[in-house]
Amino acid sequence: MDKSQHLKSTASGSSSPSTISKSNKSSLTTGRTAVLPQSARRIIQNFRLVWLDANIDESKDDYKNSIQHLGNIVTIVTTFTDIDECIDFLSDIENEKVFMIVSGALGQHLIPRIQECSQLVSIYVFCENQSIHEQWTKKMAKVKGVYRQIEQICDALQIDSRNCDQDMISISFNRIDPLFMYTQLLKEALLEIEDDDAKSMKELVEYCRLQSDASEKTLKKIEEEYHNHLSIWWYTGPFFIYSMLNRGLRLMDVDIILKMGFFIRHLHQHITELHREQQDKIPAKFQVFRGQSLSMEDFEKMKKTKGGLMSFNNFLSTSRDREISLESFARPAAFNPNLVGILFIMHIDMAICEKSSTPFAELSKVGYYEDQEEEILFTTHTIFRIDDIERIEDEYTDRLWKVTLTVVGNDSHELNTLTAHLRKKLGERTGWSRLGLILIKVGESAKAEQLYRILLEKTSSDEDRAEYNYQLGWIYDEMGEYSKAISYYKKSLAIDEKRLPPNHFNLASSYNNIGAVYYNTGEYSKALSSHERALEIRKIALPPNHPSLAMSYNNIGNVYYNMGENSKALSSYEQALEIRKIALPPNHPDFAESYNNIGNVYYNMGEYSKALSSHERALEIKKIVLPPNHPDLAYSYGNIGKTSWPELVDMPVDDAVAAIQNENPNLDVIKVKKNSGGIMDYRLDRVCPM
Repeated sequence: MDKSQHLKSTASGSSSPSTISKSNKSSLTTGRTAVLPQSARRIIQNFRLVWLDANIDESKDDYKNSIQHLGNIVTIVTTFTDIDECIDFLSDIENEKVFMIVSGALGQHLIPRIQECSQLVSIYVFCENQSIHEQWTKKMAKVKGVYRQIEQICDALQIDSRNCDQDMISISFNRIDPLFMYTQLLKEALLEIEDDDAKSMKELVEYCRLQSDASEKTLKKIEEEYHNHLSIWWYTGPFFIYSMLNRGLRLMDVDIILKMGFFIRHLHQHITELHREQQDKIPAKFQVFRGQSLSMEDFEKMKKTKGGLMSFNNFLSTSRDREISLESFARPAAFNPNLVGILFIMHIDMAICEKSSTPFAELSKVGYYEDQEEEILFTTHTIFRIDDIERIEDEYTDRLWKVTLTVVGNDSHELNTLTAHLRKKLGERTGWSRLGLILIKVGESAKAEQLYRILLEKTSSDEDRAEYNYQLGWIYDEMGEYSKAISYYKKSLAIDEKRLPPNHFNLASSYNNIGAVYYNTGEYSKALSSHERALEIRKIALPPNHPSLAMSYNNIGNVYYNMGENSKALSSYEQALEIRKIALPPNHPDFAESYNNIGNVYYNMGEYSKALSSHERALEIKKIVLPPNHPDLAYSYGNIGKTSWPELVDMPVDDAVAAIQNENPNLDVIKVKKNSGGIMDYRLDRVCPM
């Protein structure tokens, strides 16, 4: 398992660590004083309930009765008697939706101030004077009605909370979202995780108990009866499982995913078993529907991705009933000024689902409720192609759309090629370790750090301890926290030195990355020592022309270059190049790196013709392997420019351009300056000041 990182030369001739080549190794909070800061507690539902009333009295039976009714639907009820404190609380909420109960008297003053709050879904006015308050609330889009009884509010809240859960799922798009690239690998990682189910279930219950977000009655039921029912029964029942699971997947909440990994696996396995049992009764091709809301931002992303792919990054509930999907879920969302109502029309091909391991199941006989929606549940991270996006004509709203999708298998050429490439980059890791690497790749370093710290505390395996310390070193390296990075890399190395042979390849990877960190901190002698030790091990552990040897020579060259020892740098760079000529296919991107580095050394040595030749060769390769507007092309043009006119490097850009134009009136690069924009301007601007 290769766990190395190499240093890559930049266009200006300086060197820096490559960031792409690291290889692989119901509760109640009542009253102002009872409300904890959000950072101090987590919630397991996608929504919370806020209740504002100046006359709240916790000692009264009516209040206790109301809280009991509400607690059957929502796990957190936060009460306020002061408008300003309520507004402050609402403004701090980011990742949950909010339902609100407000008295008529305070509602008249509050609702106009909070109407545009994007996290606020529904408002229920709770007041005896129903007729008076119905007049002014007609103009408030988020007010669901004026109610005299708490039971009436509970009925409305039950529907709205179900719609909220339906909407709060994660969607990613292949042309926009980094996470989409890792969709299949993320799914594999989640389903590969194998835990002690009994222990995991106990840990889940204890976690929820500590959060104080689930009723003790529900937690005891799960403890005592979990194995008496199938996972789909729990998922579709009036428990916190559905909300908590989808919240964890939507936010990539490491804590929740860790605690619910066993349930994710159980649910997928149950869907797969039902799919096999039901497949003879299901048509070869059919349609299902899904109604939900989308934020304006996500809707714009979807429009930009028309013709491309999208992934639902949760277990996906759909229905054969178009009217229920439209009227109960899509249409209500269209009247929220912050949202768009969407009716997904999904074309399902059984052959594609079979080939791509995308199981689904009808829930009419296995769900908690008697199925009135003809619900079909798909496994997590199901992928579709966006075929069409069309407005639904409606006399009351212009924010109701239908989106036609076709299920896509993971054997599609576009997706399969990408997944194979990324799987190779992630190496042989599986389960939790793969999940951590994916989090790093999509820029979620803080979540990856949290995951590896938790895994490090739980493991008793030296191999895992070495791996997790290594990954924490990598994360801190990425964050620029170099002292922590060195500390964790050295911990990993110390463990590996005890358990592995003295010249094992993994040791070279650790020495390599320790050298990279020392390089970043300018401690070149320590960096050189570490890279030379990595090279020694690689010479013993690997074939003589392995690409990792070229990496080591290149890293040593970078250190010498920054120490001003040009001849030693050149020798190391040339050794790296010779190995790459044998080990790599023609025009591999690493050749551009080698020629670029060699050109920089020749430039420093004043051998400008050799420098120019090297930089031109680097540019030729980049033109083949990079898209036409990639910024690395600009760097190469810059290097060619500074090498062609070294005497102009210190001149102001405009003066340098004028001097070049006087000597070369027909030079193409000058025409680029005059006639083109964007990257071409950057090419010429980089010619002179470098």
